[in-house]
Amino acid sequence: MQYDIRLRITYEYNAPVHAGRHIARLMPLESTSEQRMIAGALSVRPTPHEHLTRIDFFGNRVEEIVFDDSHEAIVFSMTARVERRRLENKPLAAKTLEALAQDIAAVSQLEGLSPHHFRYESARVSLLPQTTAFARAALTEAQDCREMVRAIGEALHKYMTYEPGATDVNTPMAEAFAGREGVCQDFSHIMIACLRGIGIPAGYVSGVLRTTPPPGKARLEGADAMHAWVMAWCGAEAGWLEYDPTNSTFAGLDHVVIARGRDYADVAPIKGLMRTSGDQKSAQAVDVIPVQAA
Repeated sequence: MQYDIRLRITYEYNAPVHAGRHIARLMPLESTSEQRMIAGALSVRPTPHEHLTRIDFFGNRVEEIVFDDSHEAIVFSMTARVERRRLENKPLAAKTLEALAQDIAAVSQLEGLSPHHFRYESARVSLLPQTTAFARAALTEAQDCREMVRAIGEALHKYMTYEPGATDVNTPMAEAFAGREGVCQDFSHIMIACLRGIGIPAGYVSGVLRTTPPPGKARLEGADAMHAWVMAWCGAEAGWLEYDPTNSTFAGLDHVVIARGRDYADVAPIKGLMRTSGDQKSAQAVDVIPVQAA
């Protein structure tokens, strides 16, 4: 399935910004087994003094933007054509938590997506007794890693309410869990904590969702903005599986990946420093349009 993706993020400042340095992770992953970026570009207005591109530790495309001149707004515009591939469902060996622990111990590599980086607390994910207890309570019938991921995701979807505005980007996951409402970032951080708490390596996926649902299917929540879901390492054979707790489903052709990391801090779409004295406001718009076959 191919998509044309348009993403626009605008920042407006109450007072002029006299200098700034920003790091953007807005381009889809270029080439993986399940996804290929056919073409794409990121444009920035006003024209920055420097615009550099690199690949980070986790394999994500990073663009460094530097402004030396005064400005009152910034517009980031990403366009891309992406092919999202359907992977064949192959039989997977059932992995109990004990067997999974053996697989983790056997991994000697420490590259970006090694499961060892995704086992413990990270900047935005705390391992709390209450989230671990929640995860264990959800595993009444699940016997293998994949079913554990599904059971925890479904339980979290029932427990939490998707409520835009209930939290913001800085809300701690413990607060969202206690309040039982939030957005995709909160759902994902809480599920990561649940999985890590019982011994399943888990990380954060930033991406976009298809705007127009397939015939007969309901529109997915979060489809007009950037979205987030979870990746879980289920052993040497299965590798990484991706689950969307906000919509209670394994990630599929509707989910286009932009970046992967331990939590939001690793994959924030835009972060940086500015020299200014005023407040700012931002807006975001996303279109994911299926490309019709000729």
